[in-house]
Amino acid sequence: MSLNSYVLLVILGTGLVTWLSRITPFVLLKRFKLSPIVVNFLGFVPISIMTALWIQSLLVQHLGQLPSLNVPNVLASVPTLISAVISKNLMVIVLVGVISLGVINLLM
Repeated sequence: MSLNSYVLLVILGTGLVTWLSRITPFVLLKRFKLSPIVVNFLGFVPISIMTALWIQSLLVQHLGQLPSLNVPNVLASVPTLISAVISKNLMVIVLVGVISLGVINLLM
C-alpha cells in the first residue's frame, strides 16, 4: 500500500488536532488559578471515568434488549477489587486483574 500525500496530510492533521486538544488545557490552566471548589470537583473526574469504563466492561449490550453480564469480567473483578482495597497500588491492581482474567479465560 502506498502512502500518498492526502493520507499523510490526514495523519499529520489528526495528530496535530489530538496533540492540541491534550496540550491546550495545560497551557491555559497554567495561566489561571482555579478556585478550590473547581479543583475539588475535578478531583472526582478520574474515579468517575474509571467507574464508567469498569461498568461498561461488565455489561454486554444486545440490540433491542437489556444488557447482560460479561461473566468473565465480573469474576475477574472480584480479586481485582480485593487487591485494590488491600494494596492501593496501581501496579498490583493491574497485575491481579490481568492474571485473574487470563486464568478465568483459560478455565472457561
